[in-house]
Amino acid sequence: MKFHVLIREFCVGKPIRSKWRNQSGRKYCTNQFWFVLFLSIVLFFLLLCLRHLFFFGRMEGFVYFSSSDSSKYQSIYFTRNSIDTKTSLDDSKKKISSSDGHENTSRKLEKNKDSCSGRYIYIHDLPKRFNEDVLKNCQLLTRATDKSSMCTYIENSGLGPQIESSDALDLWKNSWFSTNQFLLEVIFHNRMKTYKCLTNDSSIASAIFVPYYAGLDLRRYLWGFNTSMRDSSGLDLVKWLAGKPEWKSMWGKDHFLISGRIARDFRRQSNRKSDWGSKFRFLPESENMSMLTIESGSWKNDFAVPYPTYFHPSTDNEVFQWQELMRRQNRPYLFSFAGAPRSRQKGSIRSEIISQCQASKKLCNLLDCDSVGHKCDDPINLMKLFQSSIFCLQPSGDSLTRRSTFDSILAGCIPVFFHPGSAYSQYVWHLPKNYAKYSVFISPKNLRLGKVSINQTLLGVSKDEELAMREEVIRLIPRIIYANPRSRLESIEDAFDLAIKGILKRVETFRKVIIS
Repeated sequence: MKFHVLIREFCVGKPIRSKWRNQSGRKYCTNQFWFVLFLSIVLFFLLLCLRHLFFFGRMEGFVYFSSSDSSKYQSIYFTRNSIDTKTSLDDSKKKISSSDGHENTSRKLEKNKDSCSGRYIYIHDLPKRFNEDVLKNCQLLTRATDKSSMCTYIENSGLGPQIESSDALDLWKNSWFSTNQFLLEVIFHNRMKTYKCLTNDSSIASAIFVPYYAGLDLRRYLWGFNTSMRDSSGLDLVKWLAGKPEWKSMWGKDHFLISGRIARDFRRQSNRKSDWGSKFRFLPESENMSMLTIESGSWKNDFAVPYPTYFHPSTDNEVFQWQELMRRQNRPYLFSFAGAPRSRQKGSIRSEIISQCQASKKLCNLLDCDSVGHKCDDPINLMKLFQSSIFCLQPSGDSLTRRSTFDSILAGCIPVFFHPGSAYSQYVWHLPKNYAKYSVFISPKNLRLGKVSINQTLLGVSKDEELAMREEVIRLIPRIIYANPRSRLESIEDAFDLAIKGILKRVETFRKVIIS
């Protein structure tokens, strides 16, 4: 029904007595209509005001201000008593600023919520025959020429027996072990188990670790076995990996493993029994994986990491204490050498080094590892030798690198190299690119020809240069040690941490190439 019809029906039959009897009922109805309309409007606004007061007495909300330095509106959150009627505009701006600060902090917290983003690692659950069973049959790892059983070194998560000596400093009591250089695979695996960014979801992993004890497994078959026996375990491993869904995402480019032997031991060129090592790293699947090894070669998928030393700290403070002790160490000898002549090794300069050391009398401290008593196998004996010397000679051994290099750095002794492949082209993630900052290089050719002498070369280093190099060497100590797997360092990155960072960066590079 239309509105004017309602009005007409409302007015009909309702005359009103008035002194103006000749006034029509229409005029009266019109006056009544406007009175009702006015009354309705007043009631509406009263109800609206009451509703407004009721709503804000119980609810929270936002008040919006236009910022003077931004075209966007900003807001402050308030409750019933949060904003006083006398609060100035400046106070309101302060609250806006405070609100913005909380908002930015919230965003940062949200952004940093997953600190492991880009660092997750998934560990393959390999059949036990690729790792655990190798250790259970540790007697097979021991050679007839070994001075002690390899089973002894498996103790303490691969660190070996703890060193106990009545004349040793307190610092030696808890964090020093008779660590075998070939046990790095076990040490590294146990460190991986406590890595803070492990994941059981391989789909979010940035890299995938393969806990295959490649070096220890090969050690069982290096002497007296045919090539098929040396290769069998590696062939079975890559077959197992290729059948896993994790492999197909990047065809192994995101996989990595660790070896306690040099890279060359896994790159046998032929199938002749007389040839050394296995062909594991020449398998197509293996070539896709990255391998961390104590000595790399010219291959782009192998990366050198430090040999394990005898020092495996459990706390940052133990590292700092050792560094400070090495700074204060008295070093009466100019240089020292621990090793044997290696007369059967073609091109070896060890005989010349030993000869010059013996001729230097009080300047050089020599530890002949050919002598009886196995003094070179005693960690305390070796460390005392290096701690007493300013420079430590590090010629090539059976291969270009030596564990002794890292023992000397640990002792604060400046290493002296005779081949760039002994360190400079090796440990790119752990040692400075500017090798002159921490070491001395002597040409082996000039040494043989008598053009240079070790004595005169080292005496030519100024005192300021010597002090600067020693400080750099001591600064490197955290970077070349492996912390105790049963603990975790807080502020220090050790050799393990740097190796993981290097691998993650390498895999990320591959991933970007694949995506692009």
